[in-house]
Amino acid sequence: MTENTHKNGDTPGNKDSLFDTDYVVGQDNVEGSFGPFSFDIHNRVFLVSAAITVIFIILTLLFPGTAGQVFQAVVNFSIKTLDWYFFIVVNLYLFFCLALVVSPYGSVRLGGKEARPSYSYLSWFSMLFAAGMGIGLLFFGVLEPVYHTTVSMPLNTPSPFSEGGELISENIAEARKMGLAGTFLHWGLHGWAIYALMALSLAIFTYNKGLPFSIRSSFYPILGERVWGWPGHVIDVLAVFSTLFGLVTSLGLGAQQANAGFNYVFGLEISLTTQITIIVVVTAVALVSVWRGLDGGVKVLSEINMITAFLFFLFVLFAGPTLTALATVGEGMLSYVREIVPLSMPFGREDDAYREDWSAFYWAWWISWSPFVGMFIARVSRGRTVREFVVAVLLVPSLVIFIWMGVFGGIALEQVFTDPQNSLVKANVIDSYSPELSLFGMLNELPFPRIVSTIAIILTLIFFVTSSDSGSLVVDTITAGGKTDAPVPQRMFWATAEGMIAIALLVGGGLTALQAGVTATGLPFSLVLLAMCYSVWKALASEPR
Repeated sequence: MTENTHKNGDTPGNKDSLFDTDYVVGQDNVEGSFGPFSFDIHNRVFLVSAAITVIFIILTLLFPGTAGQVFQAVVNFSIKTLDWYFFIVVNLYLFFCLALVVSPYGSVRLGGKEARPSYSYLSWFSMLFAAGMGIGLLFFGVLEPVYHTTVSMPLNTPSPFSEGGELISENIAEARKMGLAGTFLHWGLHGWAIYALMALSLAIFTYNKGLPFSIRSSFYPILGERVWGWPGHVIDVLAVFSTLFGLVTSLGLGAQQANAGFNYVFGLEISLTTQITIIVVVTAVALVSVWRGLDGGVKVLSEINMITAFLFFLFVLFAGPTLTALATVGEGMLSYVREIVPLSMPFGREDDAYREDWSAFYWAWWISWSPFVGMFIARVSRGRTVREFVVAVLLVPSLVIFIWMGVFGGIALEQVFTDPQNSLVKANVIDSYSPELSLFGMLNELPFPRIVSTIAIILTLIFFVTSSDSGSLVVDTITAGGKTDAPVPQRMFWATAEGMIAIALLVGGGLTALQAGVTATGLPFSLVLLAMCYSVWKALASEPR
């Protein structure tokens, strides 16, 4: 049993008897060693999570056909039957965050009245930006603006192409605006409100109330001391699987895109075998990164990735039609502001494909990622007031993503509309729908396409490694009862599990299976986030302002 971290009463601002507890981080943990493998785990959470993970992997690999049918049924129920539910809860998360900004509770400081930020605004904003970067921007940066503009048609905007594939110029302007608005909806305020809620809850209960750095701590106002028992175990197990399946969806998409890139640059076959090989190799690299630790592993890779991503973005911006790309960013933001309310509504529109296959899936994906990103944001935000925290988390990453998506999407749309007969983007997105090839189709029409495409592949693979490394740290923190210094082999176990789950899902149904994993965990975890709204409000009410 360990008692090496804080208990209630160690930080300023937690004098309210509502949060008095003698619980010590790690007091329920089991420590020991098994050969070279040392462990320090919350045995109930770890064993249940690990056992279910192993059983899921084995059954999916043994019975891929049956698994595929189950995955399809999960998708149909979650995002086609309950799409309205995801819209409602995500709107509630955003309204709650905005209410905190304008309420008196906005002046509460994370860590207590005397706490001060550990990072400058520039460093803090950079880390928020890093939290928003990932495989998704590379996979969807070209695909989504083009798809919504020409195929999905949010709010039933007329397509700029006729039935015969000919361009209808009078429809282009409105279709582009709605396509960008639909894209920005999925990457803007609603999604970041989910992360802000999770991160704020973790920060308040850890820094201000002195409770363990764990999801269950947020439920102390509701469950009291029972939060350290089975109700808390269930919450943490849900958080584990939410994180795992949110991550492996990105890993699966990354493997598909890397495979497409290798096919484009080197002629490597696009196949399930190739994608599994990529996952195995990249997971092995992630294990090395985990073994080297935060400073020697993920930190170095993250810095390399950020610099490379920035240079990659600048090249695309200036090698393509720069003014058109920048104009598309502004146009997209204006359209987003204008259309955010109607696009956020769950009813009253006929575009079921957009609402179900895109929006509901995205909301489930953001919810699944919330423990992962929320923990990271909470760790770097001590000393900020609630108001500046919420405003920064909502706006800074959203603006960066809008610029990225606007530039990549704007250049791709210009290629589609300028020369639709020869556009590889049109061929991959509109004609054959090969989403993993959309980015490389756009890069093909820029200078040095092979070199730049190779850089895109490298970016995808490094995002893969850093996501796996960081995700294994988050899952290990949860299964270690809130400890952040658990033995490295535990993180290696979870990094391996992430790769195996990604393989299992690809074998069991590809993209449909990836969607099923996200929605199956996002649905129950959405209830956890709703309860967090009450807990955060209760905690803030007890804080001095």
